[in-house]
Amino acid sequence: MILATPPLLAVTDRHAAALPLPELAERLFASGLRWLSLRDKDLPDADRLALARALALRARPWGARVTLHGDPALAREAGVDGVHLGADGDPAAARALLGPRALVGQSLHDSGRGEALERARGQVDYVTLSPVFPSTSKPGYGPCLGAAGLRRWTDRGVPVLGLGGIDRPDAVAACLAAGAAGVAVMGLAMRGPQALAPLLAVLVGESAAAPCDAGPQA
Repeated sequence: MILATPPLLAVTDRHAAALPLPELAERLFASGLRWLSLRDKDLPDADRLALARALALRARPWGARVTLHGDPALAREAGVDGVHLGADGDPAAARALLGPRALVGQSLHDSGRGEALERARGQVDYVTLSPVFPSTSKPGYGPCLGAAGLRRWTDRGVPVLGLGGIDRPDAVAACLAAGAAGVAVMGLAMRGPQALAPLLAVLVGESAAAPCDAGPQA
């Protein structure tokens, strides 16, 4: 599965969100975001299911994708575009359950990255590697890879998204220069579309038309 364009994954945290998640998602999609993943794992499954469906409904007019963090079975029940697995997730099982058209990703953030990437190759569409830079939402989380550390993992046959401290245009540019396929953010996206605009500008290119000029798909 080809990653969303622009390749910016926004991960939800309703506790930090400026608005209720469905309303915030609609504004983010209108501003140019095309990929949102529902995390919020503290919610009961029934509530996550309803919220995932609400987000997918907002995404559809924009041709945006919604994925679910954690449970492939819940992602399938919600009818979203795929699942983002934790580091201990089973990508082969998720792929078998969700099928070849689903977007399957996985978080990698420990010392066993090499082995995990080998297992993930051919089963996932991308991995997130973190933390790349110091994160204000998770102070002390690390050690940080930095752009040089990220570069070590971007030629292993699996598209990589940089995660952690990606809150400035130069951080996005550094990840792309290191070979990353895109980037992922959490807290920044929850502040609203204006916070994501500088990052989206790097990803779509300065010469592209402003994303908000394009309306929802018919």
